[in-house]
Amino acid sequence: MSKTNEADVAFIQALAELLDANDLTELEVKREYGDNDRLNVRVSRAKEAAPVMHVAAAAPAHAPAAAPAAVSDAAPASSDPSEDPNALSSPMVGTAYLAPEPGASQFVKVGDKVSEGQTVLIIEAMKTMNHIPAPKAGTVKRILVDDGTPVEYGAPLMIIE
Repeated sequence: MSKTNEADVAFIQALAELLDANDLTELEVKREYGDNDRLNVRVSRAKEAAPVMHVAAAAPAHAPAAAPAAVSDAAPASSDPSEDPNALSSPMVGTAYLAPEPGASQFVKVGDKVSEGQTVLIIEAMKTMNHIPAPKAGTVKRILVDDGTPVEYGAPLMIIE
């Protein structure tokens, strides 16, 4: 949208307040008003996080299944996974799913070998299913999220060594 109007400014301020009120690190909204009239807003606050790869692909809608995250005993529970250099961090705010659809088997389990680029989970954001690839080949050591749980930008999702 080329012109800024008071409604857009108020909308952006409301997004910033929502970001603070819910202790989020990032919000992104895209509005289409017409053929050549749109508003794209990304509100974020700085947070130290590992570099992440952004990949988005559409997939069918998905409901959460009740499957707890598996955690291996290889790393002590007291260590901070966000500081692990092998942590796969969330590239966006959304809901994490460990399987492609309800009732299906998980993309990966602890102990599975993965190849670089292999889908290891999905994050749903704004009704879009985003396949999250393994950043490198290795073995899944820990899965740090439960199926169907919300995740924030930069949150550790799993450890791949």
